Amino acid sequence: MPDQGLEVVVGLDNGGTTNNVTLLDSAGRFLIDRMLETRSRVQEGPDKAIEALAEAVTSALAATGTPAASVRAVGLDTPGPASAGGVISTRGAVNFVHPAWRGFDIRGALEDRLATTVVYNNDGNAAALYAHYMLLGAAAASRSSVSVIVGTGLGGGVIESGRVVRGAAGMAGELGHIRIPLDGLLAPGQPVPVCNCGLLGDAESIASLTGIAKNLLPYWLTRFPDHELGRVASPLQAAKLVRALGEAGDPLAMEIFGQQAMAIGRLLSIAANFTDPHTYFLGGGVVEAEPGFRDWFLAQVREHTDLREEQQRVASFALVPDLDMAGARGAAIAAREALGLWGAQAR
Repeated sequence: MPDQGLEVVVGLDNGGTTNNVTLLDSAGRFLIDRMLETRSRVQEGPDKAIEALAEAVTSALAATGTPAASVRAVGLDTPGPASAGGVISTRGAVNFVHPAWRGFDIRGALEDRLATTVVYNNDGNAAALYAHYMLLGAAAASRSSVSVIVGTGLGGGVIESGRVVRGAAGMAGELGHIRIPLDGLLAPGQPVPVCNCGLLGDAESIASLTGIAKNLLPYWLTRFPDHELGRVASPLQAAKLVRALGEAGDPLAMEIFGQQAMAIGRLLSIAANFTDPHTYFLGGGVVEAEPGFRDWFLAQVREHTDLREEQQRVASFALVPDLDMAGARGAAIAAREALGLWGAQAR
C-alpha cells in the first residue's frame, strides 16, 4: 500500500501482445516490483488498444491500492518509429500493422481517454533512460549514455545530461537504422543484409531477431547444410532457437552472434565519434542469457567498438538492468522528468 498523500506517475510499456505497467511515487519508489502485464490488443487497431492501455492503468492502481486521484501523469512508450509527440509513423511501425495505426496520435488518444497528462517516448528511449538513471544514480543529470537494445528489431536511445535526445521529428536514437561498414563483417559470398525498413546494411538488418531470421540464418545454413535448424519450418521460430544454441557453443550460432557483436561494436564506434558518451549500454535477449555467453558477447561488442585512448579512460560498458521492466520504469521516469515532478531519485 502506498503512503497516504503520496502522488504517483504511471509507466506504460506497450508491446505487440502485452502492456507492462508500473507506478513511481513521489518518494522515488517503484510500487510494483514485478512484471504486471495485460493484453495490449494492438493487432485489433487503435480503439481496442487505447482501451487496453486504460485497463492496464486501472490494474496497476488496483494492485497497489492507489487511488486514481493520486496520478499526476502517465508515461507511455511504444515501439517506433513515431514522432516526438507520439504520432505513429505514416510508413508503419514494428507492432502497428493495422492500417488505422498509420499517422495515429497514440499519446493524444490516451490522454483524452484518461483525462491525464501523457508523456511519450519510444520503447528504446524509455529503456535507455531507466538504465541511465539506475547505473549513474545521483550523477545521471550530468552524464551521457547510448543504449543499444537487441530484440525483434534494434532499439536504442541517446541520453544527454539525463534527458532523452529526441530530435526535431522525434526520430533521434533510431540506432537500428544507421548504416554500418560491412567490410570484414560479412563472410565471403554473404548477401548484403536488408532491413524491413528497406535500407541495406543498417545495424538492425544484422543485430536483431528479424535480422537473424531474414538475413543471417539463411546464409549460415548454406555453410552448415546438415544443421538441425535447417529442419525447422518457420525461419522466425528457427531464429528464436539460436540463442540457446549459442549458449551451448554451437558453431553456427557462434558465427551469427559474432557478426551481431561486430555490428553493434561498429554502431557504437559511430556513436563514439558523434556523441562521445560516458556509458555504452547493451540490452536485449543476450542480457538474459547464460552468464558466460552474455559476458563473451559484451566483450566482443567492446572489442569491436573503436574508442580513442582518451575515451577509453573515461567510458564504461554496462548491461541494461531489469530489462523486462525497463521500458515501463523508464516511461515513468520520463513523465516525472518532463513535468519537473519531485526531486527524489528513482529506486
